[in-house]
Amino acid sequence: MKSVKERIGEMIRILRKKYPGSHTALKFETPLQILVSTILSAQCTDKRVNQVTPSLFQKYQTSADFAAASQAELEEVIRSTGFYRNKAKNIIGASKKITEDFGGRIPDNMEDLLTLPGVARKTANIILSSAFKKAEGIAVDTHVKRLSQRLGLSKEKDPDRIERDLMRIVPREDWIEFNYLFVNYGREICQARKPNCPECELKHLCPSAKEFFTDNELNP
Repeated sequence: MKSVKERIGEMIRILRKKYPGSHTALKFETPLQILVSTILSAQCTDKRVNQVTPSLFQKYQTSADFAAASQAELEEVIRSTGFYRNKAKNIIGASKKITEDFGGRIPDNMEDLLTLPGVARKTANIILSSAFKKAEGIAVDTHVKRLSQRLGLSKEKDPDRIERDLMRIVPREDWIEFNYLFVNYGREICQARKPNCPECELKHLCPSAKEFFTDNELNP
């Protein structure tokens, strides 16, 4: 099998052709909105988040609005996204810090974003890439984690360590798009319970394909 750097380049070329113009599925118009949406997306589908956010963003339009929100009222609006108490607490806490320490503007760098409640590297990477078109890392969500392990790009289980492995092999100019490409492929083909290896366009680059299907099934 080819070296990991050779394989990663081919993977990106294949997926970019399959998913041209890939971007986050979360709907947003401002950096604040993508921050809130990303916090809500933890253990929740993007589709569900997008159903909740129109009324949420109509009610709360600035960081000061969120900072002054009643936790009970915010919880009720976001309840269907799950873990709503902790999410509401983080949204309010992050909004207070944004309002008080950053003049109501979402920070556009990793260091400051990581000071916000509810914001770890994955969330910060999504905010930076989606709102500011900045690549300071690679967002490692459940799809990127799963595909990175199956495709032999990382043996790590911790998202931060997986990110470090990916940053070493993925060209920096591809960091922003990489997450979106893997998310799309993880949802459509390389799903958690049963990957569709026979239809996988990356199977010739994947060391795990034979764990799920025989040679005859992979190449009928």
